[in-house]
Amino acid sequence: MEKKWSWRELLLLISICILGWRVSFINGATDPGDVAALNAMYSSLNSPPILTLWSSSGGDPCGQIWKGITCAGSRVTEISLTGLGLSGSLGYQLSSLASLINLDVSSNNLGPDIPYQLPQNLQKLNLGWNNFSGSIPYSLSQMSLLISLNISHNQLGNEVNDMFWKLSSLAMLDVSFNSLSGALPQSFSNLTSMNAMFLQNNQFSGTIDVLANLPLQNLNVENNHFTGWVPERLKNINIQEGGNSWSFGLAPPPPPGTPPANQDYRYHKPGNIYSPLSSHAAGGDSRSGISGGAIAGIAISVLVVGAVIAYMLVKRRSKRSSSDIDKQKLGNLPIVSPASNGVQEQILLKDPLAEMKLVHTSSSFDAKSLDSPASINLKPPPTDSHKSFDDNDTSKIPVVKKTIATPPISVRSYSIADLQMATGSFDVENLLGEGSLGRVYRAQFDDGKVLAVKKIDSAAFPRGLLEDFTEIVANVSQLHHPNVTELMGYCSEHGLHLLIYEFHKNGSLHDFLHISDEYSKPLTWNSRVKIALGTARALEYLHEVCAPSVVHRNIKSANILLDAEINPHLSDCGLASFITNLDQALDHQVGSGYNAPEVTMSGQYTLKSDVYSFGVVMLELLSGRKPFDSSRPRDEQSLVRWATPQLHDIDALTKMVDPALKGLYPVKSLSRFADVVALCVQPEPEFRPPMSEVVESLVRLVQRSNMSRRTFGSDHGSSFRTDDPDARETS
Repeated sequence: MEKKWSWRELLLLISICILGWRVSFINGATDPGDVAALNAMYSSLNSPPILTLWSSSGGDPCGQIWKGITCAGSRVTEISLTGLGLSGSLGYQLSSLASLINLDVSSNNLGPDIPYQLPQNLQKLNLGWNNFSGSIPYSLSQMSLLISLNISHNQLGNEVNDMFWKLSSLAMLDVSFNSLSGALPQSFSNLTSMNAMFLQNNQFSGTIDVLANLPLQNLNVENNHFTGWVPERLKNINIQEGGNSWSFGLAPPPPPGTPPANQDYRYHKPGNIYSPLSSHAAGGDSRSGISGGAIAGIAISVLVVGAVIAYMLVKRRSKRSSSDIDKQKLGNLPIVSPASNGVQEQILLKDPLAEMKLVHTSSSFDAKSLDSPASINLKPPPTDSHKSFDDNDTSKIPVVKKTIATPPISVRSYSIADLQMATGSFDVENLLGEGSLGRVYRAQFDDGKVLAVKKIDSAAFPRGLLEDFTEIVANVSQLHHPNVTELMGYCSEHGLHLLIYEFHKNGSLHDFLHISDEYSKPLTWNSRVKIALGTARALEYLHEVCAPSVVHRNIKSANILLDAEINPHLSDCGLASFITNLDQALDHQVGSGYNAPEVTMSGQYTLKSDVYSFGVVMLELLSGRKPFDSSRPRDEQSLVRWATPQLHDIDALTKMVDPALKGLYPVKSLSRFADVVALCVQPEPEFRPPMSEVVESLVRLVQRSNMSRRTFGSDHGSSFRTDDPDARETS
C-alpha cells in the first residue's frame, strides 16, 4: 500500500535536502569564476595528463584537490606547478582568480607571452625558467601587494616600462638572464622594501644611481652595459657588478638641485623631475628664499674652488719620485684603494674557490623567507662565462690580498652536546651510512625534527684549520635547489667537524636499486625517469647556474637521496672542490665504475667527468645493475663496457632492462633514455653534452612518451619503503 506524505513531512524533507546541498557547497564547491579560470588554463597548457584531476570544463578544484592547487574555503589561493615539463600558455582568465596570492609555474616550457592580465592580489609570482618572450606586461604596475617577483631565465626583451611606482612592498626582484635593455626605470626608486635585486645578464645601460637609496642587501648587476659610478652606499652591501663599463676614480659632484646621498628622495612621474621629500615637496611651495638660479650659482662656485684644489693636489702629487710610484704599482697589479672596500677592483686570487658566488642566492639574504624559488634549469643559461673550478689555473698568478671576506654563515651552529643527544652519542644504531668523507648519522632533536649528521673524517683536514671548515660551510650554505640536499647547520668543536643536512626517509638510490628488503618495492619506470631528471637538474644547477661552476666529483647512486615522494636530492655538493686531499679520499672510487676514463688515467676531473658519472647512474636506473660487479662473468663486470654496444639495438636493449620492471615501460621512452646514456658515457670528454642539454632531452622524453597510467602513473605509493608490509601495492 503506497504511503501518503503529509504536507509537514514533505516540507521537512525539502528542508533537509536544501540544508544538505548548502553544507556540500560550503565544504566542497569551488567558486565558479575560479573553476572557469583553471579550466581555461588547463586547455591552454594542452591538457597535460600530469595535472591529475584537472579538467577543461567543470570540476571542483578545491573539493577534489587538483594537483598543485591550494584553497581557502571555496577560493583558490595558490597554484604551484613548478618543474612539470608543461608547455603551452597560461590562458587569459587568470585575472578572475581574485584570491590567488601565490602563482609558481617556474621551470617549465611555457610561452610565448606572459599573460597581460594577471591576478591583481598576488603576493608571489614566479615565471622563471620558461620560454616567455616579448615585454614585461604593464599590468604588473597594479599588483601593489607583490612581495616576490621572478621572471628570470626567459627570453624577455625591450625596455622595462616605468611601472613600479605602486610596488612599494616588493622585496625580491629577479629579471636576470633575459635580453632586457635600456636604462633602469625611475620608478625603481619607489621600491622602498627591496632587499634583493638580480639584474645580471641582460643589456641594461646607463647608470644604477636610481638604486642608491633602496634598502638593498643583495644586488647583482653583472654582465650588462652599465656605465658611470657604483653609488657609494651600494659598495657596503653584497654587490656583484662585474662585466660592465664602470668609471673609476672620484665620482663627479651631483648636478645642481640633487639631494644629498643620505637624504631620502623619490622621483616624480611627470618629466622624471626629482626633489627631496619634505613637508612642502608635494605642493611645490618653495619657502627657503633661495631661487634656483642662486643654487646654480653656488654650485658653480663650489665646482670652481674644487677644481683649483684638485689641480694643486695633482701638481703636488706629480712631484713624487718614480720609485714611489713603482712601489705602489706592485708589478702592474691592480691598485687596491682603501676607499673602495674591494668592490671596484679586479682581484686576483690564488684560490678562486674562496670566491664562489651563486646567482640568485646569498648567505646574508634568506631567500626562503620570501619563498623565492630555487633555480631549476630547463635550458642552458644564455652565457658560457662560468668555468669549472678545475679550469682556473692560478698557480702562476701573483696574489693581491683578498679584500672581499668569505660570505657570513647563514645556517645554524650546533654544539657537540646537541648532536650527541640527538644521535645517542653517535650510536651505531643511528648510523645511516659511510661515504668518502665520513659517517652519516640519524639525529632526532627535542622538537621532533629529524636531520642527518655527517661526521667529517679528520683526514679530510690535514692541517686542522678552523677557517678552512668555516669557509666550506659558508659556501655550501649558499647552494639552494630542490634537488640538492640542503645544508641545515654545522658544528666545529674540539677538533671535530660536522655538517647537518636535511633528512630523507627513503635513503639512497643505491640502496633502493641494489639492497632489497621485505618492505621495499621496485622503482617503477616513472620513478626512474623522475630520479634521472631531478638529478640532472641538480647537476645543471651546479655546472651552469653557480658561478664559478661547482664540479661535484663524486656522482654515484649512493649520493642520490630519495624523499618520501621519490624526489632525488644530490648530496655532498660543494664539498669535493674544497677539501684539499680529496683525491686520496676518492682513490677507492677508481675501478668502481663511476669514474670517466680521463679520471682513471690522469686524475683530471672536469664538468664533463661529472656528466660521465651521471650517465653511469642512468645505466644503473635502466639495468638495475651495479657499475662494477665482480660477481658477474668477466665481460659483464663493467656496466659501461657491457651495456654501451647494446644501447642502440632495441632487441638487446629490452633484454638488459632491469627485470624488476617486469616489462612495464614504454619502449620508445626506453630507447630515448638509452640515447641520453650513450651521449653521457662517451669516452672523449668533448663529445659529452652539457647538463642543460641532458635536462632538455629528458624533459622531451617525458613530454613525447605517451605513457599509460600503469607504466607512468602516480609516484605516490608506487615506489616507496614503509614499515607496514601490508601497505605495499602489488604490480
